[in-house]
Amino acid sequence: MNDAGSEKRFSLGARLRSFRFAFYGLLSLLKEEQNAVIQSIILIIVIISGVLLDISKTDWIAIIIVSASVLAFECFNTAIENLCDFVTTEKNDKIRKIKDLAAAAVLISAIGSAFVGLIIFIPEILGLFR
Repeated sequence: MNDAGSEKRFSLGARLRSFRFAFYGLLSLLKEEQNAVIQSIILIIVIISGVLLDISKTDWIAIIIVSASVLAFECFNTAIENLCDFVTTEKNDKIRKIKDLAAAAVLISAIGSAFVGLIIFIPEILGLFR
């Protein structure tokens, strides 16, 4: 049945094609947002450090969660900024507040991520000198 209100059938091909949009968004983020590039470089350094210091699976889980959170918040922040700029390019206190709140979410996640990194890596680094 192909009623207007009926659900579409699951299609693996359609699901795989839909990933194109997500990857396009990720590429767009990295091309347009310097902070996302900096965050990605830091993530690469953290991954290399984690491999070299042979951190635990639990530590890797924490790093994956906080790193994904920072990049996801950066995506949301960028989307909100783009939407606000689409709505108006004029100075507007409500738009400014919306953008500031979105930026604060990124900052909070980045600070939390930094603390997780310090908790994981400081003991590992100090252990090299014992």
